[in-house]
Amino acid sequence: MSKSKKSILFLFIIFSFAMVFVAANQPEKYFEIAKNIDVFASLFKEVNTYYVDEINPNTFIKKGIDGMLESLDPYTNYIPEDEIEDFRTMTTGQYGGIGAVVGKRNEKSIILMPYEGYPAHKAGLIIGDEILAIDGIEVTTKNTADISKLLKGQSGTPVKIKIKRYGIAPPFDVAIIREKIKVENVPYSGMIDKTTGYIKLTDFTNNASKEVKKALLDLKLLGAKNIILDLRDNPGGLLTEAINISNLFISKDKEIVSTKGKIAEWNKTYNAMNTAVDIEIPLVILANGRSASASEIVSGVIQDYDRGVLIGQKTYGKGLVQATRPLPYNSQLKITTAKYYIPSGRCIQAIDYTHRNEDGSVGHFADSLKTAFKTKNGRLVYDGGGVTPDVLTEDFVIAPITASLISKGLIFDFASLYYSQHKTLPPAKTFKLKTEDYQNFVKWLQEKDYDYITKVETNLDELVANAKKEKYFDGIKDQIAGLKKQVGHNKENDLQTFKSEICERIEEEIVSRYYFQKGTLEASFDNDTDIQAAIQLFADTASYAAKLK
Repeated sequence: MSKSKKSILFLFIIFSFAMVFVAANQPEKYFEIAKNIDVFASLFKEVNTYYVDEINPNTFIKKGIDGMLESLDPYTNYIPEDEIEDFRTMTTGQYGGIGAVVGKRNEKSIILMPYEGYPAHKAGLIIGDEILAIDGIEVTTKNTADISKLLKGQSGTPVKIKIKRYGIAPPFDVAIIREKIKVENVPYSGMIDKTTGYIKLTDFTNNASKEVKKALLDLKLLGAKNIILDLRDNPGGLLTEAINISNLFISKDKEIVSTKGKIAEWNKTYNAMNTAVDIEIPLVILANGRSASASEIVSGVIQDYDRGVLIGQKTYGKGLVQATRPLPYNSQLKITTAKYYIPSGRCIQAIDYTHRNEDGSVGHFADSLKTAFKTKNGRLVYDGGGVTPDVLTEDFVIAPITASLISKGLIFDFASLYYSQHKTLPPAKTFKLKTEDYQNFVKWLQEKDYDYITKVETNLDELVANAKKEKYFDGIKDQIAGLKKQVGHNKENDLQTFKSEICERIEEEIVSRYYFQKGTLEASFDNDTDIQAAIQLFADTASYAAKLK
């Protein structure tokens, strides 16, 4: 059967399903739905037959479907058969491959992080290795997604990668046997000090709750009297895992979350099913504006029961639940089916996708439309805008020079140079860049391009443009010249002014070469304002208790 006929058959199946559903449930819409599906199918047939160039039916139909679903919300998506594996990887954290994060640095495809104990690591690949070819296929011009597909494959199959390594002149081949890769939800857990345990949770795929439970029990055995659960930058995942993780700190039978949608039979209240691991240990949840969905359920539940203190920035505000529905030809629909409500009764969805503006855009819920709710102890909390932390901290903004050094890959490249010259490194928690090493970095930069423009300079340029446009410039040009002289950046001065900040980034990058992801986290502890705020709060038991009253 041709692709075009398959696509038309696909449309016919959807049409038939729609007719049965509508006839049984909403007969008044029968004609409008039948008419529009008929128009869509006829349009596709005409374009496929008469358009001047050959079209790809799969691509053409998918764009139509994507355009249709785009009018709903960003989380309702069509997943064609050839993208199912990527979807499974996202939801399960499992795939067949070499076990490494690959990305672009200055248009080069680079190993950014090999996972410890997996094929790439065991084969000797290191951070900074440039990938030139995979199984004889040149990849220097391919994007990261295409390279990832070439590296993935059935567990047990071989793959040969041509590598160019810093400090080694000729490229060389590395033979690797793919394995089943399970990306850990908890990439790190450990003791920050003698009494504070730390758990980093990056995803909510299968077994996330088991990993958090194991980490919690291990930390308690190591003497943890306080726990930090870090959900920053965690985009969420499986609802069941969010429920089970909340249950680790919340007593059995307590309500965790409820879901409400169009299909009444699907509405459900989820309670804690198991005995909690610890309902007393002082707990801090770290969150930020990139903590979403399942992360917000855990954060909100802990806050609603006054079980712990939330520190950081307001969370993303995704209070929607998705389910997957099977479609013909092994494709699937990921569709928003409900909103979720945490124990106080609030829904933290920040954007109203139901009521769109005339131009099709959507807006955030206005503060005046938000409703107040109360936590177990009577603290006021609000719906419709994410979860607001009990202790608000500022999202750290790096200096323009630091941003330039990172974006141009110069800190990354210097770390590779350092690694090639130093066989060993002190433990990640204690490593500090020496003054002479920073001086070497500054000297090394002299022949590098890393110019940048600051926000102040940009605003001043806009002021000049507006002043000229409105004919005020002649009267203020002397003052503007003075301002430009004062705020104009100097790279050499900035390297000293922001030395501490730049050193922190260099230290984390260097540590990653020796101790991988775990080391990078440990190296950041001393400079992490959220973690330091948590440690200070734990040290002041009266303040900790007061936050929950």
